Amino acid sequence: MDDPNLIVGLERADDAGVYKLSEDLALIQTVDFFTPIVDDPHSFGQIAVANALSDVYAMGGQPLTAMNIVCFPIKTMDLSVLREILKGGLEKMKEAGLTLVGGHSIEDAELKYGLSVTGTIHPSRVVTNVGAHAGDRLILTKPLGTGIINTAIKGGMAKKESITMVTDYMTRLNKTASETMQEIGVHACTDVTGFGLLGHAFEMIQGTGKGMVFHCSSVPLFPGALDFAEMGLVPGGTYRNREFRIHQVDIDPAVSPFLMDILFDPQTSGGLLIAVPGEKTEKMLRRLHEKGIDEAAIIGEVVNDLRERIGVMPKD
Repeated sequence: MDDPNLIVGLERADDAGVYKLSEDLALIQTVDFFTPIVDDPHSFGQIAVANALSDVYAMGGQPLTAMNIVCFPIKTMDLSVLREILKGGLEKMKEAGLTLVGGHSIEDAELKYGLSVTGTIHPSRVVTNVGAHAGDRLILTKPLGTGIINTAIKGGMAKKESITMVTDYMTRLNKTASETMQEIGVHACTDVTGFGLLGHAFEMIQGTGKGMVFHCSSVPLFPGALDFAEMGLVPGGTYRNREFRIHQVDIDPAVSPFLMDILFDPQTSGGLLIAVPGEKTEKMLRRLHEKGIDEAAIIGEVVNDLRERIGVMPKD
């Protein structure tokens, strides 16, 4: 059944649903939860909340309320673990100005945690993952490589400094980046998560007749991510992402296959990929840097001459 108030629904792979309530108010709705990717339960709670909120930020909205989703192995794990997860999550919700209004928990053999989130936005200011124009520049707001580094952590190969660094980035909200893109005015946005940079980028051009070109030398990477990729410390999700999209990607022969692993690497609580009008790009980048998002970088552009394909080049 068609609903004229449904602004964003199931018609394409966008980051959240958007429903118009009035001429000046729409709701953004999303849900996300997953198994632990770090050992520290407090950090896991923070990461899970930051990851769930990212869908609302990618739409340009303001998170309003949330409900906890918990699957917990009560017979094999101490409740103190759950308390720390919820404590970490609540701290991140307070940072976002979010109100926790309830939740649901079940007993499960595998621990999982996340949120359902409701946000708000003006109907005319919704930013979707389509709408990019040829000539738009592409800005990425966080480095890539969380999946590969987390694999190295699980294999006991990552140093304490790497663990601290990647955890810190995964707990960072995309709030400031979202507010900045609304301030400047952009054409499209998505957050980079499980499908990797190239997977989510393709969702931005699917069905549009446009293409994208990425310049590898400009893509921010976590220190050590390339070394770990060369060692074969690559998660299974990377291979699945590559298999699904590789036939739609044109790769320059000079681009390292290990760098391609990072471009397909599934991210957890990754940054925003934003299509910015060319004349606003430098202003957008400058504002992001002024607000502390130092790693934000221009990594490519939207083009007309690659119809629903992505080109990967070694340099700008």
